Amino acid sequence: MILVTGANGQIGQVLTKRLREIHGADNVLASDITKIEGYEEKFEFLDILNKIRMKEIIHDYDVTQIYHLAAILSANGEWNPKKTWNINMNGVLTMFSLAEEKKIDKIFLPSTIAVFGTTTPRINTPQHVPLMPETVYGMSKATCENWSNYFYNRYKLDIRSLRYPGIIGYQSLPGGGTTDYAVEIFYAALRGKAYTCFLKPDTRLPMMYMDDAIRATTEIMEADEKDIKIRTSYNLAAMSFTPAEITAEIQKHIPTFKVKYEPDFRQDIASSWTESIDDSHARADWNWSHKYDLEKMVKDMLENVRV
Repeated sequence: MILVTGANGQIGQVLTKRLREIHGADNVLASDITKIEGYEEKFEFLDILNKIRMKEIIHDYDVTQIYHLAAILSANGEWNPKKTWNINMNGVLTMFSLAEEKKIDKIFLPSTIAVFGTTTPRINTPQHVPLMPETVYGMSKATCENWSNYFYNRYKLDIRSLRYPGIIGYQSLPGGGTTDYAVEIFYAALRGKAYTCFLKPDTRLPMMYMDDAIRATTEIMEADEKDIKIRTSYNLAAMSFTPAEITAEIQKHIPTFKVKYEPDFRQDIASSWTESIDDSHARADWNWSHKYDLEKMVKDMLENVRV
């Protein structure tokens, strides 16, 4: 059985569906602290800090793989740093200890570009750089990367990870991240409304279309173990753009669309992150390659977003 924690999240909803397409609905168990429409198949309520319940689920369902997506994201995390650290850090350590005890075959633990900070090269950020994040979300993910490497080296726990850029998709709504504007903007455009962006127009950030993100996740998990040479987390990249650039691309399809800019606290978070990513290790080690650029992504979003 494959267990997905945080299955209600932006990525979790889409990934769970894709895993059920690949492995069969009866072989993928979704879990979260609330249940949403669409999980008519296997679902269990699970607070990832509840070690006893997590152990019961792993045992009762004979779990062999875990996709551990449950976390509090960057913007929401700053409202309650201690809670964010507790969930993002202790939830992972609980899961790792149980996975080692139960001899889980493989684990996917996402990381993020939020692990980078102002000391990191902002252009084509290399794979191996000192990590000095400036949010509790980034701090927790950077620490989890080191724990992943530790559990692999000491216990041979097969943990695989990707540093996700901002993820854009029509299948589910974002959940409190700093790159959420790149999804919200489409809903405003298609409703014929102006959009107020919480970042400055020239704020360049790494982004990725949901289809590419899900494919990267399944591909790294399907790769031969010998090809996974990085046990912290792989840089992952597709495109980088600014709010002004995605606005201009949308306006090619909807010329009357307007955007105004009112930066808030999320601007400081975005300004501490990198602008573009060097993911050559992922491309070399397990043949990663993205399919969507800005033009192709905007076209597909406008065709698929339902308002």
